[in-house]
Amino acid sequence: MSGNNPASDFADRLRQYGIFPTGQRLAIAQALLIRHQHVTADQLFGMLRENGEKVSKATVYNTLNLFADKGLIREILVDPAHVYFDSNNTPHHHFYNVDEGVLFDSGSPLCELLPSIRLPQGTVLDEVNVVIKIRNCT
Repeated sequence: MSGNNPASDFADRLRQYGIFPTGQRLAIAQALLIRHQHVTADQLFGMLRENGEKVSKATVYNTLNLFADKGLIREILVDPAHVYFDSNNTPHHHFYNVDEGVLFDSGSPLCELLPSIRLPQGTVLDEVNVVIKIRNCT
């Protein structure tokens, strides 16, 4: 975001993904897209409330799902109880620290393995989403 009017920059970015920029969507986009981060819907809801935004939890969930469906962000399913939203929508992989409940980007791409994978005939690769679960040493 580099324009003179950050709200306008976020509105333009939403429009690029076919998303109508309402006030609540802009507030959510601004909190989420200001930097690369991994957040749960509940964490983002808390951030918005701390910033004085009047937004419901349902609106946060619905908006995050819309953003993910449109490709603006990535939804990372660690397991059924842990769903994160990644503001970096470029292809990359993740580590999830089970002990700390923290998701972070993998430093090395696994994409070099893809040419050796044989896909079923008549299909093309759509997406690869790798989450490597780790634990702290005890």
